[in-house]
Amino acid sequence: MKRRIYTVVIFAITFIYVPCASALDLQLEGKLALVTGSTGGIGYGIARGLLNEGASVIINGRSEESIAGAVKKLKEETGKTAIGFAGDMSKVEDIDRLVAAHPGVEILVNNVGTATLHDFEQIPDKDWYYLFDLNVMSGVRLSRAYLPAMKAKNWGRIIFISSESAVQIPKEMIHYGMTKTAQLAVSRGLAEAVAGTGITVNAVLPGPTKTTFFDRMKDNIEKQGGSVEQMEQQFIENARPSSLIKRFAEIDEVANMVVYLCSPLASATTGAAVRVDGGVVRSAF
Repeated sequence: MKRRIYTVVIFAITFIYVPCASALDLQLEGKLALVTGSTGGIGYGIARGLLNEGASVIINGRSEESIAGAVKKLKEETGKTAIGFAGDMSKVEDIDRLVAAHPGVEILVNNVGTATLHDFEQIPDKDWYYLFDLNVMSGVRLSRAYLPAMKAKNWGRIIFISSESAVQIPKEMIHYGMTKTAQLAVSRGLAEAVAGTGITVNAVLPGPTKTTFFDRMKDNIEKQGGSVEQMEQQFIENARPSSLIKRFAEIDEVANMVVYLCSPLASATTGAAVRVDGGVVRSAF
């Protein structure tokens, strides 16, 4: 009889608890977020996720045309209207203009970046400097600009979108890998600098993801009459054989992690390099 009563109690607790656990409020309603490089790819996915969670989101691209297109698409997908800012984040004057227009950013996602495929001997100085300015210094400058207001509120989120290439430097993109490793150093150092506050600083390391780079590969393959599935499989087998998921990640699989790290619920995660790499990096840490 006692065992029967015990079983009923456990069943009742489970029945009550599970539905409650399925609802997760990320508590981002009304927060002001900036996602750089967000008219497409992972940045767009992050912006969409933040809008769906109730945040006000500033999206960034180089042209007014790309901004208008992204704002329209986000409205259709989320019912929310993003704030657009056109500017080149490799340029100090454009960053200054952005900060002046939107001084109250509480969540900063340093996503903007680019890469080129070249043999090391073929990479000129100007490419090294440009990638460093865009991929690294944009995040440094924006973090420096927004940190005082975050400190005044004793709350803020700064996230650098790095890459598994920060850990496993690709021989065909050494300059890109260098910038992604630099982001890890900046992120960890900045987290140390704000220790004991309500501000967290983290880096996220995506692996191969279906971004605009994937789309360009797909378009080239389709023009040549090839199979996208074969292209994806060949890339994983030849370029990222250590992948555990054996495929490219979807944009939202990366964006969901970033949106969570933006949340007050992620307050104990700081100074971390969070991998969303499909297991590409062969490491237990």
